[in-house]
Amino acid sequence: MMNNEVEIVHIKTPIGVCKIKGSEQGVSQVSILDDEVPITESVPKLLQSCVTQLEEYFKGERKVFDLKLDYKGTNFQKTVWESLHTIPYGKTTTYLKQARLLGDEKAIRAVATSNGKNPFWIVLPCHRVVGSDGSLTGYAGGIWRKKWLLEHEQGLKQQSLF
Repeated sequence: MMNNEVEIVHIKTPIGVCKIKGSEQGVSQVSILDDEVPITESVPKLLQSCVTQLEEYFKGERKVFDLKLDYKGTNFQKTVWESLHTIPYGKTTTYLKQARLLGDEKAIRAVATSNGKNPFWIVLPCHRVVGSDGSLTGYAGGIWRKKWLLEHEQGLKQQSLF
C-alpha cells in the first residue's frame, strides 16, 4: 500500500531557494521561490534523488534528469510538459516549434501558457523555450533566471557583480 503523505524540502541553489514536493507517487513540484525560507536540514529519502540530481545539475555534472514525476494537470498540459524532454541540454527551441511538434501551430498560446504552469522547474526545461525571434520571453521564475540557466548550460562562467 502506498503512503500518500506529501514531503516538502527547501534547498539552496545559485539562483534562489528551490522547493521540492513529493510523495511515494513521485515528485509533484520543483519550483523556485522569490522569498527566503529556511533550508531543509534533513531530506526525506523519497526526495533525496531529486535533491542530488539538482545539485549535480548546478555543478555542471548532470544534463538529463531521471526522476519519477507525479504529473498533476490537464492532458494537454501533460503533453506539453512531456515534450520539454525533447529539448537537448544547452539548446533552445521556440514556442512555435513546440506547438508544431505537438501537431498544431495555432496552439502556440496554449503551449506557452502550459509552459508557464510547468510544475517541474529545470527538470522539465521550459527555460529552453524562447520567442521566435530568440528573445527570452515569459518565464515564471523571472527572465534573469532563464538567462542564467541558459548561460549555465552553455558553459558560460557566471559573472560576479564585484
